[in-house]
Amino acid sequence: MKKKTVMKKHPVEGATKSSKKSWKDMSPERRLGTMVLASIQITLAAAAWIDLARRPADQVKGSKGVWAGVIAVNYVGPIAYFLKGRQTS
Repeated sequence: MKKKTVMKKHPVEGATKSSKKSWKDMSPERRLGTMVLASIQITLAAAAWIDLARRPADQVKGSKGVWAGVIAVNYVGPIAYFLKGRQTS
């Protein structure tokens, strides 16, 4: 009878547990902070997409399609669009 070999996984040296917490594990203050930051991100992105949709293509620096994708990048995208993506009159 052939003996079955079982390979044991060894933990990576120096590995730590993830610091991510589930929503239910967060304190009320941390939940509030997360909701505020998420609200800011959503508001920035929505404002940028609305502006991009209403702005004529000749008033946008570069492709509107590219800017629509850039806006999806957290915080950085909408801010970059408002600072660099629009041509001022």
